[in-house]
Amino acid sequence: MTLILDVVSGAFMILGSLLALTAAVGIVRFKDTLSRMHAATKPQVVGLILVLTGAVIQLHGNVDIWMLVLVGLFTVLTAPVIAHMVGRVAYREQGTTDARLVVNEMAEDQE
Repeated sequence: MTLILDVVSGAFMILGSLLALTAAVGIVRFKDTLSRMHAATKPQVVGLILVLTGAVIQLHGNVDIWMLVLVGLFTVLTAPVIAHMVGRVAYREQGTTDARLVVNEMAEDQE
């Protein structure tokens, strides 16, 4: 039974680490802030949740599980807010061209 739990938790941790790695590569490779914002939030948060799930499986029965749950919960709650604020600042400061945006809801706020 513990061998199966070790394999499952290891698989979660490796998959989460790979997602975090792809997010880091995306942050370095993408050209503008709006593109980097996508790479910084979506795969990074899912990768962290997978790593935390693997750690929770590995630490079953330990009191530290609740700290890991809190870390995951706060990350899921704060990452969209941070991405939204970074996107608004990047739009205002960098003067994003309308050709790259499908819907431009911020154009009304600029005027």
